[in-house]
Amino acid sequence: MRYPLAHDDPKEQPVSIEIPQPSASLPTAPAKLRILETANELFYDDGIRTVGVDRLISASSVTKATFYKHYGSKDRLITEYIGYRHRVVAEWMAELVAVDDDAHRALRAVQHSITTAIETAGFRGCPFINAAAEFPDATHPVRRAVESHREWYVDVLEQLLRRMGHPMSGDAADDLMLARDGAMTGGYAGDPVASTTALNRAFDRVVDEARTSVPA
Repeated sequence: MRYPLAHDDPKEQPVSIEIPQPSASLPTAPAKLRILETANELFYDDGIRTVGVDRLISASSVTKATFYKHYGSKDRLITEYIGYRHRVVAEWMAELVAVDDDAHRALRAVQHSITTAIETAGFRGCPFINAAAEFPDATHPVRRAVESHREWYVDVLEQLLRRMGHPMSGDAADDLMLARDGAMTGGYAGDPVASTTALNRAFDRVVDEARTSVPA
């Protein structure tokens, strides 16, 4: 999905909020990228363990030799799938703060992106939580990639909240991350309306805390 931007005013100057970007670039070989994009769709829609190599090969319209030439194993492809998902979010965040220097609007855009995802047809929850649930070994590369993404996400939230003047930006960022987790899980397994409403309350509370802490 394409995440919405807070606004598109070309007069806004780049901001000082720093969004760390993935060091690895997307594959340049068309077949390798096609396999990755296919895995992105199938792993999210049907589950990582459920989708076998033969199905990936068939859906990607590549040969078995091409698949193993580029990825070597399904495990490596899974890890790159997590990296691909992270890249989508990181690039959106970077674009967001590049066109809007207001941390409050940026945080609200993050909030809107989560609620929009939950309300979108085909939503199956958070892809990172889903991936972690399929790999019980905390030392597995997939779990480490998921953990890295989550640490990155919390750091971005903390930066925004700190710029807004929240007195406990780290704690508030953790609160919002857990609220996001709950809303995305509940939005898929339960009632999307109740989940997004609860998420909005959490964001409103944190924003109010930041506002009341700023001297008049």
